[in-house]
Amino acid sequence: MAEPSAGLHHITAICGDPAENVAFYTRVLGMRFIKKTVNFDDPGTYHLYYGDAIGSPGTALTFFPFAGAPAGRHGAGAPVEIGLAVPPDALAFWAERLAEHDVAFERATRFDEQMLTFHDPHGIALQLVGTASAADIEGRAAAAIPAEHAVRGFHGVGVWTHALDGTAMVLEEGLGFRRVATADDRVRFQAGDGRAPGAFVDVRVDPALAPERQGVGSIHHIAFRAADDDHEMALRDVLTTHGLNATPQIDRQYFHSVYFREPGGSLFEIATDGPGFTVDETAEALGTHLKLPEQYEARRAEIEAALPPL
Repeated sequence: MAEPSAGLHHITAICGDPAENVAFYTRVLGMRFIKKTVNFDDPGTYHLYYGDAIGSPGTALTFFPFAGAPAGRHGAGAPVEIGLAVPPDALAFWAERLAEHDVAFERATRFDEQMLTFHDPHGIALQLVGTASAADIEGRAAAAIPAEHAVRGFHGVGVWTHALDGTAMVLEEGLGFRRVATADDRVRFQAGDGRAPGAFVDVRVDPALAPERQGVGSIHHIAFRAADDDHEMALRDVLTTHGLNATPQIDRQYFHSVYFREPGGSLFEIATDGPGFTVDETAEALGTHLKLPEQYEARRAEIEAALPPL
């Protein structure tokens, strides 16, 4: 058995207009824009990254923008809900802030945690979850958001499925999560002691759910942490032993990746903690320049001319 994953590494979703995406996540939610690059497989499409000061594992939320593309449909066979961690006493601040920015929200309680649920401008389902462990992580002041109220990375992610067993097998036997609670139609899985960013995967089980249709407002995939290459390959070995078809390791410049589709239909990834986002920019300069994968550098002028302004 490989060492368990420490939790979520990053979440990648599909948005519409990229300038609207940047404005919402930096100016409304106060996340740091940490990387402006392009899709490895489609250099005419941005890949935009947000996170804490350096995009630490467990904080990196990334987007592929496709302005004008059809909206997706939330449903079974995909991750759907992104939980962002804040201290419990920050929820009142966030309720006021969302209202000021005309973001409709609802209050909810799940697994004894209070949260605000809402959608970003392109339909991504978001939750601000009040959790005591968030107060142990230093916040970053930004966009009129005091440091003590700032988002501290991921709380977790909600995965929707028709049947629990296959998804549970991957989380428990493949990635080392533990099943810790059940509430209504959701089962919570936890990495480690539950205090690190991105420690939770909440699986919603409902055979009546319509299948997910990917588009704007959909989550493309979620990635789980591996400490290094050896850990990643050990986790991959466990998954293939359980009959899953995992890709070879792929160098994504900021981390190394292995992809697989879990039995419930969701696209999962394992990503290494390093080398990290400061491999091609200083911490102070993160997100300020268009960074291209090496294979596209010779086409920089062409790519820059085709990309829309942010």
